[in-house]
Amino acid sequence: MIDKSNKKFWDKFAKLYDPFMKKDKGVYDKVCEYIRPHLNKDMEVLELACGSGQLSFNLSKHTKSWIGTDFSEQMIQEAKKRGEYENLTFETADAVALSYSHEKFDCVLIANALHIMPKPDEAMKEIYRVLKPNGTLFAPTFLWKEGKQRKMIKSLMSILGFKMYQEWDKKEFEDFIKEYGFSVVEMKLAHGGLAPIGVMIAQKVA
Repeated sequence: MIDKSNKKFWDKFAKLYDPFMKKDKGVYDKVCEYIRPHLNKDMEVLELACGSGQLSFNLSKHTKSWIGTDFSEQMIQEAKKRGEYENLTFETADAVALSYSHEKFDCVLIANALHIMPKPDEAMKEIYRVLKPNGTLFAPTFLWKEGKQRKMIKSLMSILGFKMYQEWDKKEFEDFIKEYGFSVVEMKLAHGGLAPIGVMIAQKVA
């Protein structure tokens, strides 16, 4: 079930999202640097909460196919404005109720979204379902408990309508991922932007 109030926020924010994210290009380049070695040209990848495609365009060129999805139709429209390619397409989809068949994808990427979902457990169950046996999960996620607390930033985001449901540190996030049938391959921190990003790379335990 889509959180309609949260969706409304992201629909409104969609046109501003890409310019807003450009200031953090360096940290997202680092995220891509950590993920890229785990991709190859035989892989079919599903991206959840792709926004306007900040990671999609950078990483899809290293795969066989890439479907970027978001629950905000406006975000998908913004992504499509930037272009679609033979192996890169964008679709509207709800991460907690996916229409894709069981064990369809080699990899699933969900970046900076689990912490803003009211029911991240449902997203994790869907991710597990659509991944092939031993498939790979990439889950770069803001770890608000790592480093300095950014209370002022969080307060401002709350005022603007940005809802944050989960706050993890590195170990808590690793434990959360393991709880849903994954083993942690590696976890690196990318510093910069709103908060440190824990670049989680995990494997589905068949």
